[in-house]
Amino acid sequence: MAREGTKKQAPNPPLRSAQGQALNQNGSGQAQAGQGEAKSPLPPFNKGGAREDLNRPSPPQAEKGKGQGLLKGKEEVEEALNLRPRRLAEYIGQGQVVESLGIAIEAAKKRGDAVDHVLLYGPPGLGKTTLAHIIAKEMDVGIVTTSGPALEKGGDLIGILTHLKKGDVFFIDEIHRLPRTVEEYLYSAVEDFAISIVFDKGSHARSYRSRLEKFTLVGATTRAGLISSPLRERFGIQRALDFYTMEELCQVVRRSAALLQVPADAEGVVEIARRSRGTPRIANRILRRVRDYAQVRHAGVITRPVTQEALELEGIDGEGLTTLDKKFLETVIIHYKGGPVGLEAIAAVLQEETDTLVDMVEPFLLKAGFILRTPKGRKATDKAHSYLGLPNASAEERQLSFLPGQR
Repeated sequence: MAREGTKKQAPNPPLRSAQGQALNQNGSGQAQAGQGEAKSPLPPFNKGGAREDLNRPSPPQAEKGKGQGLLKGKEEVEEALNLRPRRLAEYIGQGQVVESLGIAIEAAKKRGDAVDHVLLYGPPGLGKTTLAHIIAKEMDVGIVTTSGPALEKGGDLIGILTHLKKGDVFFIDEIHRLPRTVEEYLYSAVEDFAISIVFDKGSHARSYRSRLEKFTLVGATTRAGLISSPLRERFGIQRALDFYTMEELCQVVRRSAALLQVPADAEGVVEIARRSRGTPRIANRILRRVRDYAQVRHAGVITRPVTQEALELEGIDGEGLTTLDKKFLETVIIHYKGGPVGLEAIAAVLQEETDTLVDMVEPFLLKAGFILRTPKGRKATDKAHSYLGLPNASAEERQLSFLPGQR
């Protein structure tokens, strides 16, 4: 029997959204006619993968004076995407790689089949991601992009694979960083185009084998040696991308300058290419910085003096060395008498991660001949000593430097 005098609870008030719109019992609400637009459905991949529409229209330009700060980053990203070639005929450099992929694509079209799985490896910024998009564009299929660290669990990979359509390109950047449990799901997926899903555990466990549409896996990595042998051997096409020559970089800069509608003379183009470390991505980044400098400080034309002034402000010297590159060389030469010295010791002095030095600093220094990689560690070359104007210690001096009381 209820106690008398207790207050009767009022019914819960209807929930309302932040705009004051009444919500129904399950928490959802519909806007009244003429007062709102329906939300677009979620993309098929919202965790670890993203489907891209290769024929998407360019985003509308923002009104002048509204949201310029917020849209600056987006505009630069769209600008970088627009500089990428869309077809193999537009791709500059990597002649053997482009020819090999062109033959594989043409043969797949004639058979009405998907392109064989492709592994692209080499230093960052040489066009691995661009080639993956070109393969999808040439085959006229969709592309799903993700990265190794983004696929944390096997369920993330299964959700992407089961949504792939026939002939789609599945691009995994930094594929060497795939977790081992996720990698094992790829074995049967890329070889048999099927995936086994295990339900329950113990004596109640049962397996279900799901067939997949035939797709093309494109993997990109800066460290091919870290990819496990079972996965690496399942790629039918394995190609290495190398640094670009001066002539190829000049073509890249001229093409990008034309797309950006920036006037640049021949000497300005050569100066940008010379300081681009053999990498198209760096060439395009330097071009945008020089363009900004030319528009603000000069008449908007990229010339050699303008380029030199702009890149001196950016901390990039005549050989393309950055401040971190010079600190790396100075550490080897000054602190360790020219080497050899281990990479961990250099990273400790510079207070940088070893992965940063291996991926961003060492490839170009090795290619340019500033350092040597020996079994005992990194060693500075005579070219590095003369370039920095530092004396080259003799073998006897390096031996004495390790004795107590010697500096």
